[in-house]
Amino acid sequence: MIRRGDLNDVALLQTIGRKTFDDTFGNTCTLEDMRGVLERYFNTAQCESELQDPQDNFFFFEEAGVAKGYMRINTIYGCSLEALKPYKCIELVRLYVLKEYHGAGVANELMNFAIAFARENGYERMYLSVWEYNFRARGFYEKHGFVNTGLQNDFPLGSTPQTDYWFVKDLLG
Repeated sequence: MIRRGDLNDVALLQTIGRKTFDDTFGNTCTLEDMRGVLERYFNTAQCESELQDPQDNFFFFEEAGVAKGYMRINTIYGCSLEALKPYKCIELVRLYVLKEYHGAGVANELMNFAIAFARENGYERMYLSVWEYNFRARGFYEKHGFVNTGLQNDFPLGSTPQTDYWFVKDLLG
């Protein structure tokens, strides 16, 4: 089951968010940098603010009372990609699944839900930023119709430089 997150999910977001982010990027930066990033993005005040923002949408995938993954999609930041400015766009900010549930269809369910949510709300394009070396995620997004624009997005983890690519999906087709 996929359900919308709310203020009661602060601790869940912190737990699953920290775990999945560290599992994905923990070996790509220093321990100090990872601690700083996790504190910045998953501190209580930050999570409370995001979960209460009507333009920020968190959805959790749960089965038998166990959260297996989550995603965040929003319209807060606006798209800086020049080619997308004529379109009504929504950003898939995060889509993370706990590693013990990789390959179990959780990510597909979340992605299908995200695309349906965007279309139901009249969005024409969905975009996301993905780390250049996360080949598993890149393949997943391509399988779901996202196209790598080749445009880079600097996304340092603390003092560790990292580069993401912007991926875009046409929701009208």
